[in-house]
Amino acid sequence: MDQPISQATPAPEATLPDPRVQRARALIPLLDAAGPRIDAARELPADVVTAMHQAGLFRLLLPCALGGEEMQPSLYVQAVEAIAMGDASAAWCMNQGSGCSMTAAYLGADIAAEIFGQPHDVLAWGQGKTRAVKAPGGWRVTGISHFASGSRHSTWLGMHCPTFEADGTPIRHPDGASFERSMLFRREIATITDDWEVMGLRGTGSDTYAVTDLFVPDEYSVTRDRDEERREPGLLYRFTTSNIYAAGFGAVGLGVGRAVLDAFIALAGMKTPALTNTSMRDNPVIQGLIGLSDARLRAARSRLIEVLEEGWDEAARTGRLGLARKIDIRQAATYAIIEARSVVTALWHEAGATAIFDAQPFEHRFRDMNAVSQQVQGRAAHFETVGQYLLGITPNLRWV
Repeated sequence: MDQPISQATPAPEATLPDPRVQRARALIPLLDAAGPRIDAARELPADVVTAMHQAGLFRLLLPCALGGEEMQPSLYVQAVEAIAMGDASAAWCMNQGSGCSMTAAYLGADIAAEIFGQPHDVLAWGQGKTRAVKAPGGWRVTGISHFASGSRHSTWLGMHCPTFEADGTPIRHPDGASFERSMLFRREIATITDDWEVMGLRGTGSDTYAVTDLFVPDEYSVTRDRDEERREPGLLYRFTTSNIYAAGFGAVGLGVGRAVLDAFIALAGMKTPALTNTSMRDNPVIQGLIGLSDARLRAARSRLIEVLEEGWDEAARTGRLGLARKIDIRQAATYAIIEARSVVTALWHEAGATAIFDAQPFEHRFRDMNAVSQQVQGRAAHFETVGQYLLGITPNLRWV
C-alpha cells in the first residue's frame, strides 16, 4: 500500500527541491512554534528575523552583483509557500521585502550597494497620499503611507509619489502615464505611527509612516518596472514587481492552506466529535473533504508554478514578458488566494470547537488567511481583468 504524503510537504516532487527552498522549509518548526509570540508582538521577533536573514530569505530576488540570488520566480514562490506553512506574517514580510529589493535592479550600483549592501538591509514601503515636487538635484517629498509590512525590521523606507514641477504642474511620461517615482530614505528619517491593530497577519507590523518636505536626491529615486530605467540584465527583472507581489502573496495563501490541511489531517486521526461514535478519520464526509482540499491546493499551486515557468521561458526567448503572460500570473495568483481561503474555511468549520482555541493550529491561520484575501492581490475583481483580456477588450492593467 502506498504511504500517505508526509505532513508539512506541499506536494510530491520528482527531484530534490532547490536548496533555497530547503532552507525555507527548515524554518517551518521555528516559525510554527513562534506563532503566538509573533501575534502578540505584532511584529516578527528578533530571533525569527535573524533566522530568516541567516537563511538569506530577504535576498532571494536581489541582483547577484549585490550578493543576491536572482532566484527564478517559480522556485521563489515555493520558498514563500514553505515559510507560510510555518507562519503567514513571516512569509508576507518575506515577499514584501523581496519585492521591494527588486528596486536594486533600477538603481545606480553605488546607491544599490548603500541600500542593500549589508546582510540585514531590508527596504519596506506602503501606499498612501504622497507627492514629490521637483527641486534642484532631487525632490521635495511630503506624504503619508500605510501598510508598510516588515517596516519594523527594515533599514530603509520608500514612498511612491506622483511628481510635480515646482509650479505644481503634474509631470508625465512621454506616453502620458503619470511620472511616479519611488523615493528612498533611511527608516529613522520618517515619523512612524504604530497603528497595526488588526485581525490577521498581525506579525507583519504594517505601520504608517510620514515625511514632510524631505529632500530626496535624484539618485535615491526610481521609477520601477520601466525598461528604460532597468540596469540589471537578469531574466528575473523582466518580471515586474507587481508580478512578483501577486505570485508571492498567492504562495502565502497556498502555504497557509497546506498548513491547515496538515493540521486537519492530524486532528482527524485522533478526534471523535461529541455526540457521535464515529471518528473523524472514518467519516466519509471528512475523507471527501480532505481529498478535495488536497486537490484544490495542488491544482492552484501547479498552475501558479506553471505560469511563472512559462514567463521565464518567454523572457529568455524574447527578452520580455508579454501581456498574455502577465494576465496568466494575475489569474493564477488571485486564484491561489481564493482557493486557499475556501479550503481553510471549509476545514476550519469541520474541525468543530477545536478550531476556536488559541492553542490549536487553526485559529490564527484562519484569521491570517482571511487577512491575506482582503489585500488587493486577493480581489475577485482581478478576474474581470482576465475576462476583459479573453474577450478582446482592453483590460485594466493597473494590477497586471
